Amino acid sequence: MNQLVKSLGFYLDGLRTPLLKKKILITLGLLVLFRFIAHIPVPGVNLALLHSFFAQNQLLSLIDIFSGGTLANFSIVALGLNPYINASVMIQILSLLIPELEALRKEGEYGRAKISHYTRIATIPLSLIQSVGMYGILRSQNIIQSLPPLTLLALILSMLCGTMIMIFLGELINEYGVGNGISVIIFAGIISRLPLVLFQTFKIADFSHPQTGINLLIFTVLAFFLILGIVFVEEAILRVPIHYAKRAQVTYLPIKVDTAGVMPIIFAVSLATAPSLIGQFLSRLSSPQLVQIGLVLDRLFLPSSYLYVLFYFVLVIGFTFFYTSVIFKPKDVADELRKSGGFIPGIRPGHSTEKRLHYLINRVVAIGSIFLGLIAITTSLVQRMTGITTLTIGGTSVLIVVSVIIELTRKIENVVQMYNYDKLSY
Repeated sequence: MNQLVKSLGFYLDGLRTPLLKKKILITLGLLVLFRFIAHIPVPGVNLALLHSFFAQNQLLSLIDIFSGGTLANFSIVALGLNPYINASVMIQILSLLIPELEALRKEGEYGRAKISHYTRIATIPLSLIQSVGMYGILRSQNIIQSLPPLTLLALILSMLCGTMIMIFLGELINEYGVGNGISVIIFAGIISRLPLVLFQTFKIADFSHPQTGINLLIFTVLAFFLILGIVFVEEAILRVPIHYAKRAQVTYLPIKVDTAGVMPIIFAVSLATAPSLIGQFLSRLSSPQLVQIGLVLDRLFLPSSYLYVLFYFVLVIGFTFFYTSVIFKPKDVADELRKSGGFIPGIRPGHSTEKRLHYLINRVVAIGSIFLGLIAITTSLVQRMTGITTLTIGGTSVLIVVSVIIELTRKIENVVQMYNYDKLSY
């Protein structure tokens, strides 16, 4: 209890620091701008039919959650950050295959800026492709009218500009606000959808039936333990002892169980929905063979299907290992330890230390990846257990929300500590 009071006092004192207040106000202002843009619809769309179509389509409803409701409104930022996330995955995969890209990552701020530039360039064609695909799906449902070429081009370009605006807002938050810009925008989108989802759930719930109350109670209890589990795993670390012979001191190299954070799930959800989206697009074409393939893909990869759940689970595990290999390189860590005179007790510096770190990180990441995979498929499992299908904000969204909140608290602590340090140094 005393620790909780001290923590609350620390954050309240921190809110009085001018630097933190400025960063928070900038972040809130940019998020307000994002929510304003999210309600600017593209012309020519029947919003009533669009909302009805999304209510009946679990896949698009899931994608809409990660876009913050921009897709259901078919606003100018309807694509959200999906093209940028997919471009990031492509660039990171290419960096493992192209030595020049890998070398750029090691060049500090300049290299990161160049990688970010390439990612933005790769986002452009992906945005154009997804815009055309989305138009095709909505046109087949008579939600949007058949547009003349110039009008269609304007629609596609407006959606491309919307995606670039989202990226720009995320980078502004990175530079002038608090937290990771992309994660904060996705977090704001999920939170903004929560009141609507809860309202829809209570609107259709039949509280005269005892089973409804039991299902809601089960859902609430599961959500509570889910949040506890997320916080526990997010804070769990493996402390690897590091000795320094010349300094006669012992420190620890912390390896987080959830080293990759929430990014593997964000990557996986972008790709897990691709087969069904492709299937829906193919099913609207004139070729009978393509239509048949599209119907099969759409049926097999529905969010409620077991194949989709398994595919999603495997993607999360794969991306967890992949993303961890990008952000944590045992060879680089081993080289830094050797240069600074540090070593793991009982392990020779250099190659032996690298092998030991590989061994440790693979086993820690295995635990974290299975945890992330289970979190990702929680939505489908809970819906099957309780029959509550309107609460599509499930484990994935809860993980993103909790992870971003934890990350924001750490950023706030760092800002407050830096401010206090600078104040004492004068």
